[in-house]
Amino acid sequence: MFWHHPPPVFRRLWPDLVWRLPVAGDEVYLTFDDGPHPETTPRLLDWLGENGAKATFFCVGRQVERHPALFDRIKKEGHAVGNHTWSHLSGWTTSNKKYFEDIARADQIIGSPLFRPPYGRIRPSQIKVLREKYTIVLWDIMPGDYNPRTPLHTLSHRLQKHLKPGSVVVGHDFDKIKHIPEIHQ
Repeated sequence: MFWHHPPPVFRRLWPDLVWRLPVAGDEVYLTFDDGPHPETTPRLLDWLGENGAKATFFCVGRQVERHPALFDRIKKEGHAVGNHTWSHLSGWTTSNKKYFEDIARADQIIGSPLFRPPYGRIRPSQIKVLREKYTIVLWDIMPGDYNPRTPLHTLSHRLQKHLKPGSVVVGHDFDKIKHIPEIHQ
């Protein structure tokens, strides 16, 4: 299950995870999961550049291995990167041993102190171990762009309803994101 706006109980249970960030103004934090992808990443980077914006890309290790030039471009253009596992495993359905091995494999190629669990699915036992090495970044808004059937006006409404200064917004960087016309023309 995906939450467009996580239940407050989660933030109370794990207050040391990053859900939102303190800001002095009205900044928000754009993040993109699952890339780099040869179609969407260049478009996202172009769009971010045209708008003078920076983002954090939580990359899947096998995608970095497949598209190293895109990963280098992300960093060269001043964006942050984070670990999103090697093979996009769910922490809820994967043994801790296998989960940690997958993350360590991704770390060898990504090399970031930031980690986001795929699907936001992570067990308390995994949090306990991973927070010793990583800042675990979740989100307070996921508008639902991962579903190509979600209309653009619905994505916009979800953002308008929940966006606050310091919000961490999750977008996705993979081939299903075809319905955002200003990025995918």
